[in-house]
Parts: sequence; structure tokens; C-alpha cells
Amino acid sequence: MIVPLIKGLALTIKRFLNPNTCVTMQYPDERPILAPRFRGLPELQIGKDGREKCVACGLCARVCPSQCISVEGAEDETNRRYPKVYELDAFRCIFCGFCEEACPVRAIILRDTFELATYDNKDVFDKEKLLDLTRKRNLPK
Repeated sequence: MIVPLIKGLALTIKRFLNPNTCVTMQYPDERPILAPRFRGLPELQIGKDGREKCVACGLCARVCPSQCISVEGAEDETNRRYPKVYELDAFRCIFCGFCEEACPVRAIILRDTFELATYDNKDVFDKEKLLDLTRKRNLPK
């Protein structure tokens, strides 16, 4: 009964005497180092012409195992297809990356955005929110 107590105290003293074994990160000021293959919130990409790259083919919605993406396509006056409605339910998304792999024009990319805390149980990202994430990332520093 006393042996586990002594083991615990020995571990505590060992950690206390060598402060380099435990590191506390001051989160808002110090950012965590993410793995190179980390997959965070998907972002819709913007083409060189300033419009979204998405051609509303719907492949991302078809391959999504959690069925969190819904796409509704339309055509403009130049017969270019674009997503009239593009919604991503972040609450259901499992960040698997299948949507990124299936997209033929690389219009959706999973970036390093991991701060998705919200007060709502349902957080649906529409087309404008997903494009705004890309616009904010591309602003000059």
C-alpha cells in the first residue's frame, strides 16, 4: 500500500528537479507545431480570376463517408459551372481528406485550421464562410 505512494512521490520529485521533461505551452501566444500531414477544416480555393475554383461536380459530396457536404450547381452566362450552394457541416466532418482527393480541380483543401470551438451544436459552413477562410489566409502580412 505504501509502495505505490513512494513510486508516485519519486516520479513527482524527478519531474520537479528536471523541468525540461514537462513543457507547458502558453496557447494563444505560442502556437502548437502541427504535423505536416495534419488535416483541419476544409477551405474552398479561389482561382486566378478571383472566383471559386469549384465546378460543382459533386464528387466531394459523393465520396464523403459522413455525408457532411452538400453541393448544388448552377451555370452563369458564360456556361461556367459554379456552386450555387456549397455547405459543409463541420459538426459531422471527420476530416478524412477524401473530398480533397476526389476533387478534379483542387478546389477544396484541408488546411491547418483546428480552432473550431463554437457555442452551437450545429455549425454549418456555407460557401461564403469557406471562401472567407481562404481570403483571410491570402491577405498580405
